[in-house]
Amino acid sequence: MRVEGFRPYFAPDAEILILGSFPSVKSRETSFYYGHPRNRFWRVLAAFYGEEVPQSVEERKAFVKAHGIALWDVVMSCEIVGSADATIRDYTVADLKEVLEAAPIKRILVNGSTAMKIFSRNYPALLPMTTALPSTSPANARFDVSAWEKALRI
Repeated sequence: MRVEGFRPYFAPDAEILILGSFPSVKSRETSFYYGHPRNRFWRVLAAFYGEEVPQSVEERKAFVKAHGIALWDVVMSCEIVGSADATIRDYTVADLKEVLEAAPIKRILVNGSTAMKIFSRNYPALLPMTTALPSTSPANARFDVSAWEKALRI
């Protein structure tokens, strides 16, 4: 069965675009990015910015807008089994022009190896402004927060 992802979420002044692969089942249930309670994404960002971890979708939306962050996934729609990136098939890639032309994006952070693989295949010209980061997914047992801290600091 084909599954649709989310629209991008960003303020017009966003300077950082964070791209994931495709929303997890839990994210699709909450209708917003990084909805799984064990995903490290919101904890990592909150710690970096010295804030409380945003809990509700509204708090999360306000958080990214306040910090000039745009959120999207590199895959707009696909066939997927559960939440496993390894099962993504027959996908449609997001048209990043939609965000890049609407906001002054200076850096792109790519969350996870699947997202990076698809991104680099489809947007090689954007690689100089892009940083590949370890997935914040709870399935990533080798997660290293220092890469995220360094990328956000630049």
